[in-house]
Amino acid sequence: QVQLVESGGGLVQAGGSLRLSCAASGRTFSSYAMGWFRQAPGKERKFVTAISRSGGITDYVDSVKGRFTISRDNAKNTVYLQMNSLKPEDTAVYYCAARGSSGWTRARFPSGYDYWGQGTQVTVSS
Repeated sequence: QVQLVESGGGLVQAGGSLRLSCAASGRTFSSYAMGWFRQAPGKERKFVTAISRSGGITDYVDSVKGRFTISRDNAKNTVYLQMNSLKPEDTAVYYCAARGSSGWTRARFPSGYDYWGQGTQVTVSS
C-alpha cells in the first residue's frame, strides 16, 4: 500500500512558475514508477508526465515539453513537478500516481496506475 499526498498548488499569473511535490508513504517508493495527471472541470483526467523508478527515464505530453520537469528523490520518497511558463490552459487539479509495473505501455493512461493522491489545485490567471 502506498499513500500519496500532493502539495504546492496555488494561484499564479500566466508566465509564472509553481513546483508541485508528492510525498509517498512506505519504504518501497523506489519500486514504483510515478506519474502526474491533471483534470480540468468537466473534462477527463489526462496524462502530463511520468518518471521511471530510478528517475532515468521521463515522458511528457507534448503540450508541456520544455516547460514542465518531473524529478524524484527516492531518499525522500518524493516526486516533483516543476512547472514554468504556466498558461491559463494549465489550470486543473493535478494528481500524482504510482504504478508498480515496470513497463511503459500503460504509463500514459490512468488505468495503468495503482495508487493516487488527492490532488492539488493549480490555477493560472491570464
